[in-house]
This record gives sequence, structure tokens and C-alpha cells, in this order.
Amino acid sequence: MQIILMGPPGAGKGTQAEKLTQSLAVPHISTGDMFRKALKEETELGKKAKSFMDQGKLVPDEVTIGIVKERLAEPDCNKGFLLDGFPRTVPQADALKKILVELDMGLDAVINITVLREILIERLTGRRVCKACGATYHVIFNPSKDDGSCEKCGGELYQRNDDKFETVGNRLDVYEDQTAPLINYYRAQGLLLEVDGTQSMEKVLTDILMVLGRE
Repeated sequence: MQIILMGPPGAGKGTQAEKLTQSLAVPHISTGDMFRKALKEETELGKKAKSFMDQGKLVPDEVTIGIVKERLAEPDCNKGFLLDGFPRTVPQADALKKILVELDMGLDAVINITVLREILIERLTGRRVCKACGATYHVIFNPSKDDGSCEKCGGELYQRNDDKFETVGNRLDVYEDQTAPLINYYRAQGLLLEVDGTQSMEKVLTDILMVLGRE
């Protein structure tokens, strides 16, 4: 199967991507993995991407799109793929459409994991990390039994800057601005399948497989 997985920060997309690639026996292709692979192998596009990253700049679309094409052209994608983190915008989706035509591939579905904004904020702002060993907790879903301290090493728990309310709100704003048009784009093509991400991880996976006709 050839699938795109979408979902806002905090929707549990990473967990579902891992489980789905096992269930469907297809490679999980995330933007981060693609960049790391291109950089490690020092492909021409990898070198171009590195030049932007070294300057702290965003990698331009044409370079990202080229790296996606390189990855999808590899033999393990012949049996399908799960794209995660790409496309993020309608121009990227248009570019992906062209890539798939050139590679004689298609797109079976776009899975969108939906979660209300207030629940996402609750999930994302509740994370706490141990300063000493890096263990993670959540004030609601996985609180430390040793109030304010790490159960494993006794270290102090703290809230990372990117988990603070204002930062989380900004991340969600960016996601909504970029992807609302993308959701409509794939809905218009009859490819969008939505799954409720507020359920248990197991139920979300079951629902995804069900809408894909694999359950």
C-alpha cells in the first residue's frame, strides 16, 4: 500500500507509523530519516540540504522534493510505503503527485489522525523530563510516583521549552495553517480517510487498518 500519514503534533502519529509499517510490511519514510540518509550518503541533494541546515535555514522545497524522489525510487518502496511528514503544503503535494507519476506509482490513501486542539495542548504541555537521566513522564497520563522527582534516579523533573503552552500553541498554529488546505486537497481527490486519535493507541491502529480494508 502507498499511504501518507497526517496528524498534528501530539496526535500519536509516530507511534501509529511504527505499528502500521509492521502491519502493512512497508517502509516508514519520514522527512527526518530521508534527510539523515541523504546526508550520510553525501548525495548531491544531501550536500545541498546540509549547506542550508548548517546556516540554520529551512531547506527549500526543490531540495526536499528531490530527496523524497530519491528515497521513493529505492527498491524497498516497490511494495509500498508510508510517508510521514511529507507533504506539508499543497505545493509539496503537487510535486509529490508528479514524482509518483514519474515513478509509475500511485497513492492509495491519506490517513488523517484527528484530535481536538485542547486535547493536543493537554497532551503536549503535560510532558516532564528528568534532568539527570532523560526519562519522560506526563502529569496526567504517566505521572511520577515520586512527586516531582524521577522514579528511576531521583533526578529533578522539568518542562522543556518546546512543551510550554505558548510554544505548543505556535506549533499547532503552524500545523493548522499549513495542513488545513492539504486536508481539503486530498479530500477533493477522494483519498482522505480520517480516524479519531483520542482513542487508545490500539483502537486507533485498528480503525486505521479498518478504513484501509486491512482489518
